[in-house]
Amino acid sequence: MRGAQLIALGHRHRTIATLVAAGLLLRVRRVWVALPDADPLALAAARENVVVSCVTQARRLGLWVLEDGAPHVAALPHGASVRVAGGAVVHWSRPLVPRPLGMLFDSVANMLALLVACQPSEVALTVMESAFNKRLIDKSELLRLSSTARMRELVEQALPWADSGLETLFRTRLRWLKVAIFSQTWIAGHRVDFLLGERLVVQIDGGHHVGAQRDADIAHDAALMLLGYHVIRVSYVQIIHHWPEVQDRIMRAVAQGLHLA
Repeated sequence: MRGAQLIALGHRHRTIATLVAAGLLLRVRRVWVALPDADPLALAAARENVVVSCVTQARRLGLWVLEDGAPHVAALPHGASVRVAGGAVVHWSRPLVPRPLGMLFDSVANMLALLVACQPSEVALTVMESAFNKRLIDKSELLRLSSTARMRELVEQALPWADSGLETLFRTRLRWLKVAIFSQTWIAGHRVDFLLGERLVVQIDGGHHVGAQRDADIAHDAALMLLGYHVIRVSYVQIIHHWPEVQDRIMRAVAQGLHLA
């Protein structure tokens, strides 16, 4: 918290100074005070006069971010001096939503705007759909903001019910295929990840598809096949690291008409 905020709440300068001297509070850049066990990201942001944003803020919010990397922060284009650690990415831009004094972590709308400008489209769309799925922000709110044409295009494409980024990647990477792709469709009493055309089911297995879940998946696959559906299962590793093989498998199934009733 900024020291001025503590004073405004009725705490005395002498009390704050005594707590700092005793090591119960830390003073950061003579502007901020913090508890010794405060969030290291918040301490770094206060020390460097920036706001945690973009992929770093997305990861902190529990959104689907593929890889770790250098921290991403934001600063006003004509703001005060910024001193960031080596390797940090600084986004110099004016936020879509005004940031109040004392903010150290960017809002979801500002985070998404910077992420759209910074990352490839499929990465930005993955994080955006994850934010919609967790109900951190509403799609209509983003559309009403004065954003870039690229961001509006991605917002309009985004779906609110993608369970994971793997589903977003699968759907967007096969958008060119001249086959209808339906996500999260209920068939035979259970939800399938994707239905291509009328009969080709694609299930994406994450790390939780083991034990009882695996047994239920096998039983559902059998029920689908008895109803005339064709089932293809792919994993996290296959989508992230071996996508050409996954795409080839889907193309061959479509070429054989397995997606048709």
